[in-house]
Amino acid sequence: MIHARGTQGGFSLIEVLVAVLVLSLGLLGYAMLQTMTVRFTQSANYRTQATNLTYELIDQMRANRVTAATYLRDYAADPDAAACTPETGANLGAAAFEKAFQCRLARALGPGATANARAAGDDLVVTVAWGDERWNEAAEATRFVARTRL
Repeated sequence: MIHARGTQGGFSLIEVLVAVLVLSLGLLGYAMLQTMTVRFTQSANYRTQATNLTYELIDQMRANRVTAATYLRDYAADPDAAACTPETGANLGAAAFEKAFQCRLARALGPGATANARAAGDDLVVTVAWGDERWNEAAEATRFVARTRL
């Protein structure tokens, strides 16, 4: 078969460049989507850990209602590995719990995490705060607050 001289037989360089541009924009969008997914997944993990730590403190106070007032204080994260081994039996008091709790706070939410347990009338309010913003160090801490009655 003989082709006429003016008929196109393949792709031009401009068509190939436009296709590569569209493909690269799509791949960049996909990479950004993956980055945001990882960020939101880590944030959700921190929120879950904060929730678990908050309810752990509340449950500890419920288990020791007689000395519940000794748990009302500020807790700062302490990554001391020796303190992460929880005490058992007769040694399980507010001081031992405080060390273990501060270590778990540091391991779960980072060394800058804090917790606070306070009484508000008949209610108990536990607040856990941590730095969730990895790109802006000056960002306000993320907080999880639980309010309950003992």
